[in-house]
Amino acid sequence: MGARMNPEHSWPIPPPGGWTADDLDTLPNLPPHTELIDGILVFVRPQTQFHMRAVNFLTWQLMDQQLPGLEVFREFTIDIDRHNRPEPDVIVVDESAVGDLDQTRLPAESVRLAIEVVSAESLGRDRGVKPVKYAEAGIRHFWRVENKDGRAVVYVYELDPSTGSYGTAGIFHDRLKVSYPFPIDLDLTAITPKRRTAE
Repeated sequence: MGARMNPEHSWPIPPPGGWTADDLDTLPNLPPHTELIDGILVFVRPQTQFHMRAVNFLTWQLMDQQLPGLEVFREFTIDIDRHNRPEPDVIVVDESAVGDLDQTRLPAESVRLAIEVVSAESLGRDRGVKPVKYAEAGIRHFWRVENKDGRAVVYVYELDPSTGSYGTAGIFHDRLKVSYPFPIDLDLTAITPKRRTAE
């Protein structure tokens, strides 16, 4: 059965029980980077310069590490369950889960690290909803990146197997240096370089 359209907004009317992960691949005219959270389509607003810089920086730095057996993706959806297919800003996954070039999503169990860069419109999802979903899916490592007074701050979390929820593993301001899920040492000040003033 095809999706019924809402004549007022030209968006599909959700079926009983909400949308499914498979629907993201078949619904017509969805905006780029549409996510599925609890069966509801979530549309992303235009991103800030900070968001773009942080996502680019982390993607490039992680790819530059040439992590053995792992691959880095930016803005790529993951299957958590039938009604949840979020799109983390950056993920590091087992290369064994990467299929052909027509692949549109990756299984949550393949994700070693999920990263969300917070923007004003995603604050509630990135601080509250998504970490819970990622923890329930068994993603062991989660980083949240925020803009604090023009500087990047990275909140690092690790899954506590005894509670099934994330515990804080560190808060990093100018330099991010961790050993897990892989050793990495990053200069966070490079995300928001100082601008030169005209003389």
